[in-house]
Amino acid sequence: MTDDHGEMSTWTRGTLATEHRHSQPGVYLYWIPLGAGGSGFVELNGRFYELCKAFLERRRPLRLYHTALVIRLPEGGFVVETMWPSPDEDIRSRGVVVEGPVFAPWLGSTRLFRYEVRCWRDGVLPDADEAVDGPQRVSGDLVLARRLIDRVASVPRLIWGRDQLGAGDMWNSNSVISWLLATTGVPMETIVPPGRGRAPGWDAGVEMARRLSMSTAHT
Repeated sequence: MTDDHGEMSTWTRGTLATEHRHSQPGVYLYWIPLGAGGSGFVELNGRFYELCKAFLERRRPLRLYHTALVIRLPEGGFVVETMWPSPDEDIRSRGVVVEGPVFAPWLGSTRLFRYEVRCWRDGVLPDADEAVDGPQRVSGDLVLARRLIDRVASVPRLIWGRDQLGAGDMWNSNSVISWLLATTGVPMETIVPPGRGRAPGWDAGVEMARRLSMSTAHT
């Protein structure tokens, strides 16, 4: 499954971080329906994945979401998001700070199987207007917000689509967002997807953050 919810042509439809309609500084979380703004392939792929997952877990299928952050500070705005595949080699133009492989390490040598983590100053969040219930302000603490921005370059380069942690959840774009929030001190118990929805990979990021915290406590 892929979380690429749009193509390069959709970037202009997003929200500039500096033009965010919420003027208060802080960290804003977006719940964007998987496949929003795309050709339909990603949405169809996601639905098939969720049908299979729901069948195995003996539950009703849920709506899938891709998550992203917009961070507003007095000195400017930042878009934090993970995308796959990497659209071109000009990574500096969109604030890419981390790249990782998809499905297998050796596949990451090609853009088609490489994901990128962006911390894009004054960047664009594709399909921001399609976020369900609008952006959720998860913190107004500017110290925490700046700490989060500093941590983006430290995101673990785990393999997208694999459960390397044995957490029962694969690593993907949602894992990156939940890892960043958890490791910077955002209260995770108050963050839940919109009704009848879920964000695959979210638990993997939280678990990775928990293990990092335990490792730090023992050193």
